[in-house]
Amino acid sequence: MEKLKDFSQIVAQATRGELVFPTSVNAALRLQLALADPDCEMDDVIRKVLGEPLLAARTVALANAAVFNRSGTPVTSVRSAVQRVGYRNLYTMAAAMVVRQFGARIQDARLRAQADQLWRHTAHVAALAHVIGRALTATDPDTALFAGIVHEAGGFYLLSRADEIPGLLNDPAEWMGAAQEIISREMMKKLSIPEPVSQAIVSLRGATLTPPPLGLRDTLLIAKRLAPVASPFAQADSASLDGFIDDNALLEQILHESVAEAASMSAALLV
Repeated sequence: MEKLKDFSQIVAQATRGELVFPTSVNAALRLQLALADPDCEMDDVIRKVLGEPLLAARTVALANAAVFNRSGTPVTSVRSAVQRVGYRNLYTMAAAMVVRQFGARIQDARLRAQADQLWRHTAHVAALAHVIGRALTATDPDTALFAGIVHEAGGFYLLSRADEIPGLLNDPAEWMGAAQEIISREMMKKLSIPEPVSQAIVSLRGATLTPPPLGLRDTLLIAKRLAPVASPFAQADSASLDGFIDDNALLEQILHESVAEAASMSAALLV
């Protein structure tokens, strides 16, 4: 009963927009806010990145990751890194840092293992979504990449709160469903996720694919189905992708390209 009361309080806080964020994400949140401003100046972005050593290191690492460095030419300055990845992908990196920090502060060994699994799942889904958007679903690849990075933000938040309240997530029936959706929606607001991306993520729960696969939601659904690492929150799903990717060569291409992207992305964004 006490545990259910704790969870109800967390949901109530989320409904009021009172999500508890670690102070370590403030720099990334400030960068996101600046990047969301259409009048944002390059020099202001660079100052914000340089003002936080972790942001600076991650920005350069991301610019040198395979997904953004097709030529193999390394960059060694924040200015060059920002110019290479662009504002949209820098926004994605900032969001990834926020999401990852929730898992990084977890002390409980079991929950930390789940957070690590959730991050690996996230990296694979983001990489797959990037390739699938480009090759299959007529979806902007950078938007798909961003959506993949933040699609489990609510899960990371719940794991971090469970670290403070032992046993909070032991019974999925108590939190999976409407409560999980509320927290996911509020996380999308807190992270200033654009509405089309937020809607696609929230609509994933219980969604099914209808051929032909199109748009962001279908991109994420296929990416989650193909991800070699499942989310620790995943529900049993025996449905296949028959009829959605009939071209075996295309499927092999998607899987091959995404493996390298996931590895480089995970390394670049690991914080």
